Amino acid sequence: MSTPKVFISYSHDSQKHKQWVLQLATRLRNNGVDAALDQWDLSPGDDLPHFMEQNLTSCDYALMICTQNYVSKANNGTGGVGYEKMILTADLLSRIDSRKVIPIIRQDGGSDVPTFLKTKLYIDFSHSQDFEFSFDELVRTIHQAPLFKKPDIGNNPFKEVNIEDQDRSNDGIHDIMVAIIKWYENGHDYVEYSNLKRVIPTSRILLDLNLKKAAKAGLIDHSQEYIYLEDKGKHYAIEHGIVEN
Repeated sequence: MSTPKVFISYSHDSQKHKQWVLQLATRLRNNGVDAALDQWDLSPGDDLPHFMEQNLTSCDYALMICTQNYVSKANNGTGGVGYEKMILTADLLSRIDSRKVIPIIRQDGGSDVPTFLKTKLYIDFSHSQDFEFSFDELVRTIHQAPLFKKPDIGNNPFKEVNIEDQDRSNDGIHDIMVAIIKWYENGHDYVEYSNLKRVIPTSRILLDLNLKKAAKAGLIDHSQEYIYLEDKGKHYAIEHGIVEN
């Protein structure tokens, strides 16, 4: 997999904020992310709009560091002198693939984002004590390595099973039928539940459920204390090779 590239968009609110962004970008690069940042990619005389647009179109993710000042400038399309006048406006940001924009909240007691990003999930970096957790979430997102993997969908536990159409060589019903038919072949007309429980290597709950399934399929009669083999169960024994034809 190629190294993911991110572009960091932020407002020059203060030297302290610029230092925080620089440290974030450095940590990202130390964790396998090619982070583009004006503080090391630009020199005096370089074209700021070109730098921003070029990186926005080529990056895998764009990180929007949403301070109150950044949000205000993005919504109003305004700014002060120097770099802040070139802050990315909503018009510019709305022209890129919105799926790769990750809002980063960096505010005191708030979670505002530019208007056109209101529907997007953000990562909150407002609390310094939670920085490592937030950073881990960010890096996992960029590397597409989520902490939790969506599990596969299992079988419907309430779906009716057609015994005749499926191979039961490895399920609980087959084990039950093998035990019951063994008793029947040895001259017993019925099996006591307690005896069956001793020879079936499963929990009582699972045994009860499988007995109900076998009874519903017409293989056994389990309406009383004893378990009887039905004619359909005898056919099952032959069809599944439990006894020879």
